[in-house]
Amino acid sequence: MLWPEAIRNTVKTGPDKEVLTVYPYRSACPKSIWRNLINSARNEIVFAGYTNYFLWLEHPNLAKVLKRKAQQGCKIRFLVGDPESEVTRRREEVENVPLTVSTRIRITLSEAEQLRDVPGVEARFGDEHIAMSVFRFDSEMLVTPHLARLVGHDSPMLHLRRYQDDGLFDRFAYHASELWSNGRDVWQQAQSTGQILGD
Repeated sequence: MLWPEAIRNTVKTGPDKEVLTVYPYRSACPKSIWRNLINSARNEIVFAGYTNYFLWLEHPNLAKVLKRKAQQGCKIRFLVGDPESEVTRRREEVENVPLTVSTRIRITLSEAEQLRDVPGVEARFGDEHIAMSVFRFDSEMLVTPHLARLVGHDSPMLHLRRYQDDGLFDRFAYHASELWSNGRDVWQQAQSTGQILGD
């Protein structure tokens, strides 16, 4: 009654106000968005993508940037799929691409190894996020729901900013937190099995 339809269509007033931008493809999101989110985060960065492989390709010197962020007090978490799991094997069959899921995970593990001894940096295995990637940067977030047989860069992505309690941002943040709490420490598992990460 108070808001003409034209205004309601222009100014978001409901739960969708936390949606800043929608990209039909993750690859359509400018690299500058990722760079700005990484650089501006002060407290928490979460990379909960099943492989996180693309990060190392698209952001030169990412390990050095993240090391510096951690040294400044920013908590950094990687949640990746287990390259040896049955979930990963099945996904490889579905995608049927030369650069396999397990290979992409191992590339991330190899890159993350540079951060292994940096306080504030953690990495865990988890297979329950195979169908959705959540990347958090303090109060902003990029979320990719993976579609059918498509690899991550071909799936859509939402750019969210937290504005309210129990909104979209909080729902996805809870999802990532639950997956993290059930994850297995990457470096402890590698040590216990004698596995060399990235091989």
